[in-house]
Amino acid sequence: MFEQDYLMKLLLAFYQAMFKSLRRVTDEDEDPKEAADTLDEVVGNAVGMDGASLLSLTPESVVGVLQVSGTDPRVAEFIARSLLLSSECLTQAKQGALASLRVEQARAIADAYGIDLPDDPTDLSDLKEMAEQANA
Repeated sequence: MFEQDYLMKLLLAFYQAMFKSLRRVTDEDEDPKEAADTLDEVVGNAVGMDGASLLSLTPESVVGVLQVSGTDPRVAEFIARSLLLSSECLTQAKQGALASLRVEQARAIADAYGIDLPDDPTDLSDLKEMAEQANA
């Protein structure tokens, strides 16, 4: 029961951070780099380490950390989707190299966990439902 509650809180936190970051990206007065940083921080929290340290690793190493830590596949999907959205934010912040790394990390996680990534990383409609189903 405790594990299910924790998972639900984690998935809802991911969804909220992604939705908040998406709003920041579409608002001209907001900083897209700050939105990416928020997403990266949530990813680190999900794995129990500093997001900047985790995401400085190669895509294969990020996958290795997730697998060694026993990351739930649903959490892995949120991580991959967060990294994809972070890439969009970083592209808008004109940080192309870092944006490319986030896409590669997202794809590596998706490949390792058998996740289908969306064509549009800003479409979060299915994630809200997934977060709510984790509570059921």
